[in-house]
Amino acid sequence: MKPREMLSGLRIARISTVPFFVVAQLKHQIAALGAQGAIVSVVASDEPEMLLLSGLAGVSCVAIDIPRSIAPWRDLRALIQLFLFFKRERIQIAHSTTPKAGLLTALAAFFAGVPVRLHTFTGQPWVTMRGAKRWLARACDRLTGRLNTRCYTDSASQRQFLIAQGIMNDRQLFVIGAGSLAGVDMQRFDRARFTESQRVTLRQSLGIAADAQLLLFMGRITVDKGVRELLQAFEKIKAAGSDAHLVFVGRFDAESGVAGAISPGDIERLPDTHLIGYTESPESYLSIADILCLPSYREGFGTVVIEAAAMGVPTVGTAIYGLTDAVEQGVTGLLVPPRSAEHLTDALKKMLDDKSMRIKMGEAAWQRASVQFDANKVNQQMMEEYLSLLQASGKSK
Repeated sequence: MKPREMLSGLRIARISTVPFFVVAQLKHQIAALGAQGAIVSVVASDEPEMLLLSGLAGVSCVAIDIPRSIAPWRDLRALIQLFLFFKRERIQIAHSTTPKAGLLTALAAFFAGVPVRLHTFTGQPWVTMRGAKRWLARACDRLTGRLNTRCYTDSASQRQFLIAQGIMNDRQLFVIGAGSLAGVDMQRFDRARFTESQRVTLRQSLGIAADAQLLLFMGRITVDKGVRELLQAFEKIKAAGSDAHLVFVGRFDAESGVAGAISPGDIERLPDTHLIGYTESPESYLSIADILCLPSYREGFGTVVIEAAAMGVPTVGTAIYGLTDAVEQGVTGLLVPPRSAEHLTDALKKMLDDKSMRIKMGEAAWQRASVQFDANKVNQQMMEEYLSLLQASGKSK
């Protein structure tokens, strides 16, 4: 039987706290499921990014307010709405990502009798928490694991971390393929799509010379992404006379669970820094980057790393679980200890000073991304997983 025939009519719900996460990470996979005949419902809070999912074949959007932080009454309302939605739509597979959506989906889908209940862990906020808040967040992850049919991590090292922490055992937790949440769209993230003229024009629009070195940060602009250390490192690099520019693509996020926050003023006080904000075309900025910088404190995998890799851009990141899977140390990039501006400075200087090393690492990164993380391959693996679990549940269509 062909994949389309097997998936035709299968009722799948993909649930996340906010639609931005779905658009940035899962749009390609959701579109692939819809194109194969599945009936896919994207469930998330009602925010503008929902519009970016409209028009996908076989895909509908359902707005349910799922708060990121603890909000008992809103959480209860979301739980009831999810339960009623799963029952009304006769959902066969409920697959959640992001912590709060994961917990509420696990509860609602369990009581609604959804045959296949899945959750993918993409990093643990409690890693940087302390006290009762940390205990509660860990307990929620344990409950999420117990109520689901199966759980996944987006990297092998994150899986080992959760097992070592006693959150789940090795018979409950899995990784799809080589890891990542949904792979990378190698056709979209393709440097050949951009001409030299286009790249020069984009640099000029930012006031960056064609031959100036460009460091790129892409993601939530927040403390736990290592932005504070990145700014400290960049300040030292500029003080040493470098012509490098530092470009930030992403939104500011003050709800990361880490004390303090990064403000626009923290970035703009330094010379040759640029704030882009959210973009629907991250590949444009990757096309002009020399180095991706991701000095995160916690990371489930780091999708932006393989997006950069697909564009031939090496990464300087931190040696934490998740990134140790996304970056092959010394081959596709450099990893340094987290929270260390000194080590980060040294690694960035090393890569800035050695163009041939950057080019060699970028080529290796592209090769690795194309072989291991092509979205088409990851999507196929996910579809096979869905069908296998549904058949094992005894309630296949």
